Amino acid sequence: MTSGVGPIDGLISGMNTSQVIAQLMQLAAQPQANLKKQVSQENLVISAYQTVNTKMSTLMTAAQAFTPPNSLTPVNPTWQAVKATSSDTSVTATATTGATAGSFTFDVTSLAKAQVTTASVSSSGPVTTGSGLDVTAAGKTTHLDITDDTADGVAKAINAAKLGVTASVVTTTSGTVLQFSGNSTGAANSFSIAGLASATTNITAASDATIVVGSGTAGAYAISSPTNTFGNVLPNVTLTVSKLTTGATVDVTSDQDAVADKMQALVDAANAALAQINQYTSYNASTKTGGPLTGDFTVRQLQGKILSAVSNGLSGYGSYKQFGVELTKDGTLTFDRDKFLVAYNADPSAVQNAVSTGLAKTMNSIADGATHYGTGTLTTAIQSGQNQITELNKRISDWDTRLAVQQKALQTQFANMETALGTLKNQSTWLAGQIAGLPTAGG
Repeated sequence: MTSGVGPIDGLISGMNTSQVIAQLMQLAAQPQANLKKQVSQENLVISAYQTVNTKMSTLMTAAQAFTPPNSLTPVNPTWQAVKATSSDTSVTATATTGATAGSFTFDVTSLAKAQVTTASVSSSGPVTTGSGLDVTAAGKTTHLDITDDTADGVAKAINAAKLGVTASVVTTTSGTVLQFSGNSTGAANSFSIAGLASATTNITAASDATIVVGSGTAGAYAISSPTNTFGNVLPNVTLTVSKLTTGATVDVTSDQDAVADKMQALVDAANAALAQINQYTSYNASTKTGGPLTGDFTVRQLQGKILSAVSNGLSGYGSYKQFGVELTKDGTLTFDRDKFLVAYNADPSAVQNAVSTGLAKTMNSIADGATHYGTGTLTTAIQSGQNQITELNKRISDWDTRLAVQQKALQTQFANMETALGTLKNQSTWLAGQIAGLPTAGG
């Protein structure tokens, strides 16, 4: 008997054995197909969990903008936000955390400049006296051997040495000029070049920028900078000047708008998390289909906690509506920026405490409880789902082996059937021949 060989369709029986086997295998593979469907559904659930987890992480970051970073920094820098404004458009002022509120007036008496020196030369040379060049920059003298004593050759030699001086060849109406420019502004960045065959002329001297505070008073003082930026006038305040001016005033004040921006970001992050949960847990009655997390307790619980964090307010302070944060009837948060600024301006410490120890602290705790690595409700659910998929895929793989054995057995069974039918047919033909050869009665 033949075994392990696929049947030849219709050879003896006329039956489409390949199709029959395929149909039988489709039925046999139904349990594996169900497992694959489970994997697909579980992947949708995990993806939904991961998306919600991302939204909760964003919420935690937004909340942490108001909570103390650590015990060494009991007040979040957000509450210390400051801004600097200038009365003169030629003066740009910026302030960072730690700057002290106040106002000061000054004159810009000079701007920082880089040295520019020229020398009239012959383009074909010789440009030097023949003994090379000595370039003194930043208090250091460097000797350069000149092998190409043309204007281009000297410029290339200086530029290749990278001494803080850039040389260029300029063709003018009166001939060729070698121009040497300092790469940095400030008096300390002046330079000199010895060994040129022609005299040099300083077009622009290297100089510092200078501002004078209290000009015309007995206590007036000057501050200089090698650039047009000053970082040493006031702590954590930077000034950049662009032209000479008198009576420029810079004011450093609390930046309440920056605080309001971060409060808006916190409310937006909470709403984004709520919207994502609603999307994944919604049920469409007309199509009778639900989202991947419909009925899921984990995300529904998160939704309830976020809403409660706002509705409960803070003991000793009351409703967060006092500084512009409240719930709507449709289960979202709203933020009234103007109301927040009024409340914060009226009582900064009360608003700061209500946000830091109340709303932001609670939101941070909720988000951390959901997203914390290893223990978060969302991360645990994601890991559990991934473990389940691993187990399902193992079972699917086991079914691959089982189905392969079953298919081989069916192929062998049908091949043997065809062989048996062939044998019967041959025997029938032989028997029919024998019967036909028997003598007839009376023969």
